[in-house]
Amino acid sequence: MINRKTIAINRVIRVLQGAARSGASIPALLETAGIPRRLLDDPDARIERDSFIRLMLAVMQQTQDEFLGFGQGRKSKPGTFSMMAHAVINCANLEKAIHRGIKFYELFDLQVQARLHREDGLAWLEVTASPRLDFREVIIESLMMLSLRFMSWLVGKAIEAQRVELDFSKGAEGEYRSTFTCPVVFDAGSNRVFFAAEFLDLPLVQNELSLSRFLKDSLAQLIDGNVHNVGLPAQIRAIISKEYGNNFPDFSEICEKLNMTPQTLRRRLKDGNTSYQEIKDAIRKDASVYYLSKPDLSIDEIALLMGFSEASSFHRAFKKWTGMTPSAYRREYFAD
Repeated sequence: MINRKTIAINRVIRVLQGAARSGASIPALLETAGIPRRLLDDPDARIERDSFIRLMLAVMQQTQDEFLGFGQGRKSKPGTFSMMAHAVINCANLEKAIHRGIKFYELFDLQVQARLHREDGLAWLEVTASPRLDFREVIIESLMMLSLRFMSWLVGKAIEAQRVELDFSKGAEGEYRSTFTCPVVFDAGSNRVFFAAEFLDLPLVQNELSLSRFLKDSLAQLIDGNVHNVGLPAQIRAIISKEYGNNFPDFSEICEKLNMTPQTLRRRLKDGNTSYQEIKDAIRKDASVYYLSKPDLSIDEIALLMGFSEASSFHRAFKKWTGMTPSAYRREYFAD
């Protein structure tokens, strides 16, 4: 049985091949990732997932390319994915986010394109790539997998592929089964990954604050694919963050949007060991910490952004949330 926490050595070799085309130092990459050179000669070898992530990050740094050198001269500079994520994070639902993400990457001269289709209860992402790309199969497979996982993160629900079609022949045994658990058809006429269309109508549960946390280790999260269905607190946070800014709606408004009675919502939040007030405080705390990371904002300005008319009230609230004053927190965690 394949250990999903490990990565087949042939995938490591492909990443190194792409890096080598861009002039990266293979010995330096292996040393940074902690991968013994001898493993490259063992076709059955596997490495730890964390080592693979370190390797990919090292390749991105050496090649200055988020495509890991696979783009055959066409680079996606570090930070491109982050900018795309910021561009889609405020979309009303997943369908609009996907379309905006596709349009974002169309701004660049890449040899890979994607299109979203929807028909009845089925949706699919279709990927086209130039046949001249040396690592075409790797690019297509990776784009499909990472797209599904990023989409899952956006809506807080695991979007499982129902079927995958690839226009190239099957590779090594088990190569694609470790990525897709659904039926995979090779030598098809196109590259398409199918999933339930109902996911496209879901609102995004993420926001600017959760995105900033996600981007700190987004590669690890996307490779892991561990997306958990979000509960009521996350749904309430999404409603507040997207529709109300720094203001907070009445509890009755939240009940109406969730189609619950106040009694039911209070009971369900209590069952989850939380309350609406605790959720609001957590949002204020996270937003305050986010703004404290911005050195150009003063404490007084942050207090106003958080809806406090007096800085002293903000100081008391922040110390209650974190045990530290805003100034002390900034010195401790964000000082140069």
